[in-house]
Amino acid sequence: MPVKTRLIVLLVASVCWSQTRAAESSQPLLKGQDAFGGYKTDVPGVRRLITVADMPKPDTGKSVDRGPHVVPRPEGAMPKVPAGFTVDLLATNLSNPRKIVASPNGDIFVAESNPGRIKVLREGPDGRIVSTTVFAEKLRQPFGISFYPAGSKPKFVYVANTDSVVRFGYESGDLKARGAEEMVVPDIPGGGRLRGGGHWTRDVLFTPDGKKMLVSVGSHSNNDDDAQDKNRAAILEYNPDGSGFRIYASGIRNPVGIAIEPRSGKVWASVNERDGLGDDVPSDYITHVEENGFYGWPWFYIGNHYDPKHEGKHPELGSKVIVPDVLLQAHSASLCMLFYIGKQFPTQYRGWAFAAEHGSWNRANRTGYKVICVPMKNGKALGEYDDFMTGFVTDSGDVWGRPVGVTVDKQGSLIVSDDAGNCLWRMRYVK
Repeated sequence: MPVKTRLIVLLVASVCWSQTRAAESSQPLLKGQDAFGGYKTDVPGVRRLITVADMPKPDTGKSVDRGPHVVPRPEGAMPKVPAGFTVDLLATNLSNPRKIVASPNGDIFVAESNPGRIKVLREGPDGRIVSTTVFAEKLRQPFGISFYPAGSKPKFVYVANTDSVVRFGYESGDLKARGAEEMVVPDIPGGGRLRGGGHWTRDVLFTPDGKKMLVSVGSHSNNDDDAQDKNRAAILEYNPDGSGFRIYASGIRNPVGIAIEPRSGKVWASVNERDGLGDDVPSDYITHVEENGFYGWPWFYIGNHYDPKHEGKHPELGSKVIVPDVLLQAHSASLCMLFYIGKQFPTQYRGWAFAAEHGSWNRANRTGYKVICVPMKNGKALGEYDDFMTGFVTDSGDVWGRPVGVTVDKQGSLIVSDDAGNCLWRMRYVK
């Protein structure tokens, strides 16, 4: 489908869906400039619709550096969640908790990336954590965690380091790895403090048929087009044993979190777009990822929009840039995502996407620092998203919480990792 036609279809579908949703929610639907907003307009239930037409023109002269001033959680402060939900601290005293994944038996695996280890947290019958165990350590900035094969009896836990993918022998209920790591892919393009900088997180998951392993790799640079970004800004594909390398999709600046939409079986990604083009451009995004698809980076963004740095380069690619499904507030730093298939939340949330937004630094008015949800219909997103868990920024602009990972525990509660508070939050529906 041509890009222009796709834009029209998405816009019409989004408007129709938004009209239906408006009748279901007492919170306003924010559009255009109002949808860009910032932390002071973040309230659980607020709905946002950002379209391609809403994006302002890039302005490299207005780029700002306003990183979060992280402070301890103020006394009595708690995240805000929608009416009917409650939130509590599930676990504390973690160290840089990032990606979190629930195992088939319900244990919660936590990647503590800076210390280089994976922990296992086990909930008791009352929902409290009854044990915390180091599953594996001496890893290299671990992030992605995936169980293989799918089902109740996996044989391996795969871990994506910044520069490799390894796996450990595993049986359901294990609290420690069965033996040493086995190298699966030794040459993932590295990042962070280990190999020359750049985006360092690597997520890993398997296709529904179990035949392919996908690994997300962010760019080395903000928007360069040199050799350092070979096989980066992409989702890579391998066989489960590490053979059969190819690029599944490209031009995705930093696809931090990847997930499988359960109804369609399609791959989705939560993506950080580039910085330095102004407060509200370009949008971060959540999107399905087409096999062999191209999403624009570094020459284009959000469709056929040139990055000013690369104006005129590769004109043959402009019409091939896929427009993402859901545009988010720029610089929100959307990280891990999942599709909710639990039964604890009200029925309307089943199948919806949830994503953790780590929060902006390249924006005058802070945004992000929250968890959002994306309404889905028949396995497709129609553009709108909701603020779901907010309140991590004080009135003065200090930050006390930064969501990173999301998973669902065996009770169907939504668990969120917070690497500013070094803790896990749990959200349940109680109404």
